[in-house]
Amino acid sequence: MGLPGAIRVLILALFLGLTGRPAGALPVDLELLFGVDVSGSIDEEEARLQRQGYIAAFRHPLIMDAIRSGFLGRIAVSYYEWAGFGHMKIIAGWTLIDGRESALAFADKLTEIPPQTARRTAISEAIEFAIGYFDDNEFAGKRRVVDISGDGPNNWGRLVTGARDEAVAAGITINGLPIVNDRLSPFGRPIISNLDLYYRDCVIGGRGAFMVVANDFNDFAAAVLKKLVLEIAGLPPDVPELKAAARHPQARPVQFRLPPPCDIGERRWEDFDDF
Repeated sequence: MGLPGAIRVLILALFLGLTGRPAGALPVDLELLFGVDVSGSIDEEEARLQRQGYIAAFRHPLIMDAIRSGFLGRIAVSYYEWAGFGHMKIIAGWTLIDGRESALAFADKLTEIPPQTARRTAISEAIEFAIGYFDDNEFAGKRRVVDISGDGPNNWGRLVTGARDEAVAAGITINGLPIVNDRLSPFGRPIISNLDLYYRDCVIGGRGAFMVVANDFNDFAAAVLKKLVLEIAGLPPDVPELKAAARHPQARPVQFRLPPPCDIGERRWEDFDDF
């Protein structure tokens, strides 16, 4: 029995050395950061539905199954909401999830502060924030993933592709959860078509990057659950076992659809006073 334990210690020591994290950092299977859009195109009810999706996910037994499937059986998570004009609000700081009690406590933490929406959509700033925020925790994950969700393209700050490439160069994977819908924004403006292709080509990136599409805000909770299980377990999308366990929205077919340019949000901003 001693040999496997010794091997595990050696693997962890080697991992910490390769990542350059402090010796006191707690090894985890995954550092997972949730960046959730609360820009002006999202009303209070939609912001609440997003938050409730994450709360429900961390109360779901599938999440604990995914965590236990890891080498260490523990992950570190944090949750923040973002918009433009520097709006970056941490709702739950870095938290160790190593069992049902800690998962439920994290879900409860997300209920303490109501969502607050703000103007403009700054995906690039949300990613830039994530890069530095990973370095401020006390964990050493084998993987670092930021999960960006939203219902529109970047229209504030630098181009999203620059922030994406910087994060990927830092060893961070960006996964996406675009909320595709046909309704008008609170300002009476249409959402861009093919938002899923925008996320695919302009937002996600890094090792094993993928996205799960929410077909509208009412489907958000199901999309979040699928996405978290995939991220935590390190599985590829469309795992048959997950399809059998629960209903999950699927991405729209991409054939015969043209992806928007990565500066579509900035172009649209030139024609409107707000977006």
